[in-house]
Amino acid sequence: MNLMDDRAGRLILHLRQQGVTDPKVLAAMESIDRAVFVDPRFLDQAWENQALPIDCAQTISQPFIVGLMTQALEVQPRHRVLEVGTGSGYQCAVLSRLARYVYSVERYRSLLTDAEARLKALQIENVVTRHGDGGLGWPEQAPFDRIMVTAAAPHEPTELLKQLKPGGILVCPVGRTSVQMLNRYVGQPDGSFSRESLTEVRFVPLVEGAAKEG
Repeated sequence: MNLMDDRAGRLILHLRQQGVTDPKVLAAMESIDRAVFVDPRFLDQAWENQALPIDCAQTISQPFIVGLMTQALEVQPRHRVLEVGTGSGYQCAVLSRLARYVYSVERYRSLLTDAEARLKALQIENVVTRHGDGGLGWPEQAPFDRIMVTAAAPHEPTELLKQLKPGGILVCPVGRTSVQMLNRYVGQPDGSFSRESLTEVRFVPLVEGAAKEG
């Protein structure tokens, strides 16, 4: 067993003990080398169960949160998934192992360019990316079977909920403070949504507009 396999195995065991038990989600996470998505300064921590800094004052999420959110999304092989906040591309890569297509929107062009290069290096070909305001979703490609938001919305993500198929699921951290609530929304037959609060989380805020860099 090589070093990556050993570290990945330990991490997966830890995630299972924490409550990420879906075998498809764990297999997807084990198949993606997290080190590819980590800033070189933090390579020695790539397989630790912790969030790490990336460019543009963003983070690559803690593996437990990635696993928990992915598990809550209940992605099926034929699903089309919208991801709001490409970031490093790690969460996107995990979703790509489970869905038919992943559509990912990122407000920082530099982050998106780097994420696209990483996905290409891993020969992931079922991801479509876009530079823009993630809070607006991707109306031209809607409706989606699933939507994952990887930044904290200040209020209920009503615009994104409009882009879900009937019976679809959206997972999103919601809150205006440094600690938010991770919510799971499920479409109901009458067009409304049920909401389940999963756990407290810490995400960077979902900001309106595409970022101006340079």
